[in-house]
Amino acid sequence: MKDLKSVTLITDGACIGNPGPGGWACLLRHGRDSRELCGSAANTTNNRMELTAVLEGLSRLKEPCEVTIVTDSEYVHKGITEWMDRWKRNGWQTADKKKPVKNQDLWKALDDALAPHQVSWQWVRGHAAHADNIRVDKLANGAARRQTDASDEH
Repeated sequence: MKDLKSVTLITDGACIGNPGPGGWACLLRHGRDSRELCGSAANTTNNRMELTAVLEGLSRLKEPCEVTIVTDSEYVHKGITEWMDRWKRNGWQTADKKKPVKNQDLWKALDDALAPHQVSWQWVRGHAAHADNIRVDKLANGAARRQTDASDEH
């Protein structure tokens, strides 16, 4: 098996109002190379933006990689490392099998996007001196704020 490229993906999502204008951002690092990405959605939730940030970063990988995903979202981290297997066994229902899993479309897309890669997850406390997390937080919040700034001009 050929050696996989080692990539670090740092992600964050933001939302003003929750639901409200949202932003996502990610930073991809491979060796000395890095790439920042960000975007927004008009009426969304913070959790959807957190998931979107991971999906957008993974979508930029052109081949299977060894990926370390760094997130400050307990929702994303626990969803992947603790809850997803049970959700899938339960037909994408919550643990008590009474309700569909929220954001199921994004969780299913994430499950598919992770498949070709060897992935490890790292949770970091938000806004706690992790330079890359602080950077993607700034980008995600900026993407969300730009929507409100634009709507204030009309």
